[in-house]
Order: sequence, then structure tokens, then C-alpha cells
Amino acid sequence: MTTAVTDTKEEPKEELRGSTRAIRVYDYEPDSIDTVGTTVRMLVYPLVGGALTLAAWYLLRASSLAAFNVSMVPRALATACSFVVILAVGALLLAWLRDESTSRRRPTWRVWLTEFVCSFAPAGLVVSTLGIPLASTKLYLDGIQVDQGFRTQFLTRMADTMSNQDMNYADLPAFYPIGWFWLGGRLSDVLGMPGWEVYQPWALVSLATAASQLVPLWRKLTSSLPIATAIALVTIAIILTQTPDEPYAAIVGMFVPAAAVLGYYAMRGSWAPTITLTLYLGLSACLYTLYTGIVAVTMMAFALTGFLTMEGKQRWVPLRQLALMGFGSILIALIAWGPYLMAVLRSPETTRSTAQHFLPSEGAEVPLPFFDLSLVGLLSLAGLVFLVVRFRRPEIAHISIAVGVCYVWVVGSMVITLAGTTLLGFRVEVLVALLLSTAGILAIADLRLSGLAVLYPNSISKRCSHLLTTLFVLLLATATLGYVQQIPAENESFIDEAYASTDGNGERSDLRESDVGRYYKQMDEYIQSRGYTPGETVLFTDEINFMAYHPYRGFNAFTSHYANPLGEFDARNESLKQWANGSFNELSNPQAFAAAIDDAPWAPPQAFIFRGSETDPEAPWKTHIAHDIFPSQPNVHYEALFFNPAAFNSPEWDTQQFGPFVVVVRNR
Repeated sequence: MTTAVTDTKEEPKEELRGSTRAIRVYDYEPDSIDTVGTTVRMLVYPLVGGALTLAAWYLLRASSLAAFNVSMVPRALATACSFVVILAVGALLLAWLRDESTSRRRPTWRVWLTEFVCSFAPAGLVVSTLGIPLASTKLYLDGIQVDQGFRTQFLTRMADTMSNQDMNYADLPAFYPIGWFWLGGRLSDVLGMPGWEVYQPWALVSLATAASQLVPLWRKLTSSLPIATAIALVTIAIILTQTPDEPYAAIVGMFVPAAAVLGYYAMRGSWAPTITLTLYLGLSACLYTLYTGIVAVTMMAFALTGFLTMEGKQRWVPLRQLALMGFGSILIALIAWGPYLMAVLRSPETTRSTAQHFLPSEGAEVPLPFFDLSLVGLLSLAGLVFLVVRFRRPEIAHISIAVGVCYVWVVGSMVITLAGTTLLGFRVEVLVALLLSTAGILAIADLRLSGLAVLYPNSISKRCSHLLTTLFVLLLATATLGYVQQIPAENESFIDEAYASTDGNGERSDLRESDVGRYYKQMDEYIQSRGYTPGETVLFTDEINFMAYHPYRGFNAFTSHYANPLGEFDARNESLKQWANGSFNELSNPQAFAAAIDDAPWAPPQAFIFRGSETDPEAPWKTHIAHDIFPSQPNVHYEALFFNPAAFNSPEWDTQQFGPFVVVVRNR
């Protein structure tokens, strides 16, 4: 799709004469791979990359590195490993590029070594920039805080069951895309780890697995191993900087630029890109629907563009391809979404979701990465210029359309706030950076391949070409290293939280005193000692971290933004308020209180976790419920509820004090 591919197909290979020597300008056919070779690589390389990353994770776990938040040693090792990865890639690719201007045959060993190093270098950066800084903690980025608590709760649930179940509510299918979490649960089974603990290795492995597909994919699209490697390394660097805390979203996002290029070929009737995009859209819908929606809108824009610009019967080809792509991807997506959609159709209640009720400060700004003083900023600026200058090339025009769709989505997210919701436009910033940076690398390749030789045909000798190639590789490699070595620093607060959070074993990885989470394990053991199994027990608490570590069924979600619309979040909150208020009045009698709980239209809580004192009957027990208050920021208001201990003062309930917590369990 790049200059190399287009020019190779449209023009014969030619020689531009310098003062004394000739150089070949378009010479990328030796790097091309056929569809079968690409398919094999796309299937095998992820398995190898994932296995190598898991092996590296085990080695790091067996090491005794100091905590990231108390020592600079992990940072130094991370930088050193990133340097080795980029140095190896740069040296091998420089030799590869020099081989292009000679007639000598590359040694087979170097061909295999170059492809191996280039293909798995992105996975290596995942290990060096995230794996090493997190080596001495069992938690992933951001520990167990806020959104990460809900994600960990979902993975803990999927480690407890193989069926399609909601992360919180009993007897409901998942509303949040289940794919990444379900696969993580299966890794938990294989490794024999609890869900919360497998989060970190699964995040690293899944990121590395997806990253290992980038080089063969882009090599197919560009017929250039160096260009493919450069795009892959910059892509994973951007992903690890801007959205590493959501690995399932990152996996989908890193393929968006390639999807834009594949879309051009698909809309012209090519079946391999159409099938690839069908699989991508279907599988991505099982992982992260926001990016799936953006790509789907982009494909619609491509189809409309093709319909308006083509002539005769050909103008219907894009619409045909779009319809087949849409139908096929929906069938795949139903693997994850089918149970939820069926439950919605059977539900007598109107479903309502507040998942998009979030507008941080970034969501009120248009992303302009080309003004940043960084590698991504410079590449984005070069990419912006390239998209304008080379817009007449159809592949480049389609990347431009994809960028345009992203900006329309961002602005649309701002405007739709008038309707009381958003399109989560702030999460599109990474896609803009990926698309423009990819275009920037294509701009550099275009300049090297044709720009200088065309502008200065009498000045570019073979020796000068070699020097320019070396300069290009050196500048891009050092700029990439400069960007990559800042990834741990960019994620510093997330990494620090992973060490400062109390994990499921009640410990902090930085060896400092744990918070109240050290009581969670004892509380779980107490509930189980009363004959309850976590996966079959409904519990109410406002301690989301407890639910993240132990797979109990929640009577209600902690916030509406992560609540399943079928769970009737507001109605459950209202019942909790009635029970709390009634416990001091008409429900103060334990029998009346228990009857009120049993009369609820949902499975009643069999245990409660409050904050309070078991020994002071006059002091009420406290918990909280959350209310969505969008468009205010913060978008959540927490309301304190107080329960009368007398309502539980009967043989029907057992109580036990654990630090600041009172655990109340109903006798069976």
C-alpha cells in the first residue's frame, strides 16, 4: 500500500543515474510474502510471542528486583533491555537495507534471524517496558484502584466459571465484552492462579501476542520488512504509553491503521482483506466495542466513498463487501453478545446503561498529537503532511478518511453531551496518534525511496544512498529509544499503585503496611466456614476490592457505569435504602427485616459487609450506594446508608468483626 507497493506495480523498476553510479529506487519485491505465508505467520507468531512473554514473566517473577516505587533499578534494567531490542533491530535492518542495493544473496541465517528479531521485537518491548517494572508485584497497572477494580472483578469471575456470566450479578449474562476476560480465566485454570493474580501475566501475554502479528501484517501490506517493523515498534510504543491499563482495548486499537488500509482493498472486491476485516470486526466486538464501532463507521465511509467514485456495476462492489463484512462480523460477535441480547429480548423491564456517562477534561479537547515535541509528535506532523501531499493515492486517502472519522467521533462526542451522554471521545486520541504516526513512517519511507532521488537525481550516488539510509535508521532508532525509555515514567503512577495496593493475599509488594485489604482473606474464610461457596453466594458490600479478589455474586454493582442494564441498578439501590431506613423503624424486628429481604424480586443477599463495631449495639453499621450524576464531574455521588444492628440480632444471622468491618452472614 505504500509508495513501494504502488510504484512497483505501476512503474517498472528503474535506475536513477547519479554522477558515477546507479541506484535502484523501487526494490521491495524481495520482502513481499504471499497470502498463505502471511496467514501462517499471523497464526504461529502470536503463539510464539505469547509463550516467550510468559517465559520471560516467570523468569522476572523468580528474580528479586526492588519495588519500582522505591528504587531506580527496575527503570535502569527496563531501559537497558529496550536499548538491546532496538539496537538489534536497527543493526539487522540496516544490513537488510544495504543488501537491497547489491546483487549479493543474503545469508539464510541472517534472513531468519532478522525476521525473528523484527517480528518479536514489539513483544520484547512489552516485557521491557511493563514486565520489568511490574516484576516484583502481583498486580497490574493501577493496582486495584477504581476501574481496575471492576476489571479485576470480571477476570476473577471468569476464573471461577467457564460460562457467560455477568461480572457481578447472579443469573445474568455479561454486558461488558467478555472475550479478553474469558480467555484470561482459562489461563488462570492452566496456571492454577486466582483470577486477580493472573491479570498481570495475561495482560502482558495478550499484548505481546497481538503485537507479534503486526510485522507480518504490515509486511504483507507494504512488501517491506523494515517499514513493517518500524510501524510495529511505533504502534506498540504508543499503545504502551497511552492505553496500557486497558489491554483488551489496546489489542483492538493497535490494528486500526492496518484495518484502514485493508478497507481500501476490501471495498474493491478483494476477498482476503474482506475476510480479514470480518474476523477483526467480529472478534474486536467481543473485546472492546468502542473501537469496533469506530472501525465499522470507517468501513461505511469507505463503502460510501467507493459508491460515489466508482462507475457502472463496480460502484455496487463496496456495498456488497460492506454487507458481507457486516453480516459475518455480527455472527462472530454473537458468540459473546448473543446471551445478553436474548436476555434483553426476554426482559419485561426497559434497560438503561450509563456506561457512556463520563467526560474527563481530555474529552473536551480535540487531540492534536502533531504539536507534541516527541517521536509521536514528529511522526504525526510528517504523517499529516504526507496525507495531504499524497492524498491522490487511494491507500493514503483511506487512511485520511479513517483519521477524519476519528475526529468526527471526537467532536460528535462533545456535541452529543447535549443529549445527556457521550461517545467516550477521549479514548479516540490513541487512534488518531496511531493513524498519523503510521502515515509518518510511510512518509519517511516515501522520502527515502523516491523523494530525494527525484529531487536530486544527479547528487544521490550509491555511497550517498547508503549514508542516507544509515542516517534514517539511526535517527528513527534513537528517536524510538528516546520515546520507549520514557514508557515506565509515563506509567509511573499506575506502576506505583500496583506496588502500593494491597493484593489478594493481604500484602503490599513494596513491603509497607497493608491497608484494610489485609482482612479480606479472613472475611472470605469466615463466610465460607458458614457453608457458603463464593461463586454461589449473593453478598452486598461497598468494598469493590473485596469483590475483585473473591468471586461472590454482588447484590448490586458498586456504580451504574459498570452495572449490567438488566440488573436494575436503581431499583436495587432503592431497596437497599428502604432496608437501611426501615431497620430503624418498621424493619427493626429481625424477622420483619429478613422477610423484607426475602420479598425482593432478586436473589436476596446472604451476607453483608459493613463498616462498624460489632460490640457497640448503639452505633449503626455503615455502607454506601452510588448515584450517577452526569454531567457533573466527578460523575458519581456516594450516599451513605446506615443499618441498625438490632435488625440482625437473631439466631438467623451470625456476625464477626474483622478490623473496621462487620461481616454478617445468614445461617443456612
